[in-house]
Amino acid sequence: MCGRFVSPDDAAMERAWHLGRHNNNPFARRFNVAPTATVPVLRHASKSGELEVCAARWGLVPHWWTDAKMPRFTFNARVEEARAKPMWRDALRLARCVVPAEGWYEWQESASIAPVAARKQPLFIHRCDSELFAFAGLMAQWKPPDGGEPLVSCAVLTTSAAGHMTDVHTRMPVVLSSDAQTAWLNRELEDGNEALKIASASSAPDELEYYPVSTLVNNARAESEELIRRLEHTTHDIAGELF
Repeated sequence: MCGRFVSPDDAAMERAWHLGRHNNNPFARRFNVAPTATVPVLRHASKSGELEVCAARWGLVPHWWTDAKMPRFTFNARVEEARAKPMWRDALRLARCVVPAEGWYEWQESASIAPVAARKQPLFIHRCDSELFAFAGLMAQWKPPDGGEPLVSCAVLTTSAAGHMTDVHTRMPVVLSSDAQTAWLNRELEDGNEALKIASASSAPDELEYYPVSTLVNNARAESEELIRRLEHTTHDIAGELF
């Protein structure tokens, strides 16, 4: 799964994806992005077709939503459910996006942390070369019944963990290669099955590595570069290899 991640700033995204500069709602680097936060996503502009950055609520609200309260736990979409579940299927066919990231956090059982009730070691997972990458994302636009401003929202697609990532968690976000990003964002592709084939074939766990970080990240309000600083351990309480 993916419940917290590190989001890059405008300049980093412009360099990584060769984007033109934009002046609307510039994005700062965020070290502890949590669900319901506003995050940058990349999509093809409806008029020009060029890749653009836009803001989206992390936690998808489908266009047909009518309840007064926003849906809960819609920040991750399982690939196994994306084609059939009403929550995801329209977005999978017609509103795919990518979510830029520097890395994400996962928590693993560890006997070296006290108290006992909180013995989970946070890990920071990122590319081996420390370059930016993109999660496969789904988007939706919801219009409030009171006629307010439309809300753009998104979810990160997740899949079964593979390779050494199984030492961390049973699930992981779908990390798209550059070629897969192009295919995923193709607006002419409206077949959900074909889109899922792109997502299923893309993630390459061998390109990822992880290391332990401070439990400061457990606080959703914490926000500093210290959160991704490697924590040196002298014990071997964490399963798997720490890079």
